[in-house]
Order: sequence, then C-alpha cells, then structure tokens
Amino acid sequence: MNFLDFKKRMFDLACFNIYQIYAIEPNFNRNNLTRWINKGYLLRLRRGLFTFPEYKAKPQYVYYFANRIYSPSYVSLHSALSFYGMIPEAVVQITSVTSLKTAYYKNDFGEYSYKSLKKELMFGYELKSVSDTCSMQFAMPEKALLDLLYLYPFYNSESEFENLRLDEAYLHDDLKKDLIMEYSSKFESKVLDKRIKLLFKVYDL
Repeated sequence: MNFLDFKKRMFDLACFNIYQIYAIEPNFNRNNLTRWINKGYLLRLRRGLFTFPEYKAKPQYVYYFANRIYSPSYVSLHSALSFYGMIPEAVVQITSVTSLKTAYYKNDFGEYSYKSLKKELMFGYELKSVSDTCSMQFAMPEKALLDLLYLYPFYNSESEFENLRLDEAYLHDDLKKDLIMEYSSKFESKVLDKRIKLLFKVYDL
C-alpha cells in the first residue's frame, strides 16, 4: 500500500492506531509509519496513535484528540471553561479528567494534561460533534467548574476566586445553579460544598 492509498482510506478517521490499520490492510508493513513520520506525512499523537498534519488546520480536533490520546477521559477544567467563555485566558494545555492515573502528553498539537477523578464522578459531559464521523466527550459548563473546584484545592479563598476572573455575565445568565447543586451532591464532599458556597458569595449568585 502506497501512502496515497493509505491516506485515502484512513484520513476520515482523524487519528488511528496500528490495529485499525491492520483491520483494513492485514499485511501492512508497520515500518512505513516511521518512514512517513520522518517525511512529515504523518504525526504521532502518542506512542501507537497517529494522525495527518492537515488536522493542524482544524482546531476543533485538538479536543477530539484529547479523548483519543488517553481514554476514558473528557475535556474539562480550564480548557472547558475557556471554551465556554467563562474565563478570559487562552489555555495553553488541553485539560481533561480521567478515571485512570494522572498523565501528561506533548505532541505537535500541544500539551495534554489529565487529572485523575474517581470513576463514579465521571459524569456531566456530553458528546459534541466534530465532523460527520467524529465526536468528542466534553464537560458541561457546570461539571467543568465543579471538577476544577474539586481537583484544585487552592481555590479556597475569596481572593483566589476573584483571581479566577469568571465571567459574571455568564454565571448569572447561563450557568445552571440547580444543576451545580445536583451534580455537587454526587461528590459527597463537604470541602467542595464549602467552595461552592464561597463561589456563590464572591460572584453574588
């Protein structure tokens, strides 16, 4: 199989592993992957996971790849808050939560960090369509905020909440306070409950 044939058959997958290649071409020579990477025809997302450089021009795939690089996971924390416009800063790392151990990866698309969360707390995310064939797991705004308060213990004072600079218009007009309370009860964390009360006080919710 030459590269053009390979690309025609694999491109719409966005990213793929060797087993997906073998499913299409059982006699595939995996040495081709190293040769095509060296020529710039392919990019390595992590060991055993590959994509095409054309996807660098499709920014939404940065989040989709986060799901595929380390699974199970969903995009949350600072990346999700920035995506929804809840914090003003552009986020350097793509941040996700996972039921596996904490992890970090770096590739041509950026830096990917994964915070560990108990399996029973892996909820509050939805599928967002990236293309006709790809969708990504992405935290709802309320869950992204709760994940942040739960996993980052330094958000425990009024000054820290002020420094987070949450968008007050979004908090008052779009954030579902009832959903915050419903989700927070599932954490069964008094510390988290205390941080939520402080958040509501600082932003007058």
